[in-house]
Amino acid sequence: MNTHDPIPARLAALKTMKTPELKAQWRELFDSDPPPFNRRYLESRLAYRIQELAYGGLKTETIRRLERLGEELDGGDRKKSRIRADLKPIAGTRLIREWQGVEHVVTVTTDGFEWQGRPYTSLSAIARAITGTRWNGWVFFGLKSRRRA
Repeated sequence: MNTHDPIPARLAALKTMKTPELKAQWRELFDSDPPPFNRRYLESRLAYRIQELAYGGLKTETIRRLERLGEELDGGDRKKSRIRADLKPIAGTRLIREWQGVEHVVTVTTDGFEWQGRPYTSLSAIARAITGTRWNGWVFFGLKSRRRA
């Protein structure tokens, strides 16, 4: 892509590019191989990078502040910081599943889940307690399709 292209045109072009073209653009802009993520991820990161190179990135003080806020959220726990925040439902969400005529309600907490007044760290443990067999908790509660499980 030409460097004299206006930025909005470059951003719009990302939507019409084929995935191999996006990956080539990634190699050019990031000087590394693209990650194995979906097309939407590649488009959004490339759009940010194009604008970052054209208009400048975040100020150093902003980066530091974001890092401090992140530390407050995960307590500096590197394992927690690698977990995508959007994978777990928002605290307070109620998951309802009927099993053999009995309705089971699980509440999402900040530390995990609660079922029948007891805390659990995983949905799979709750599904196992309900069914007596090993289940993927995300599948059992309908949060993940069986095809992708």
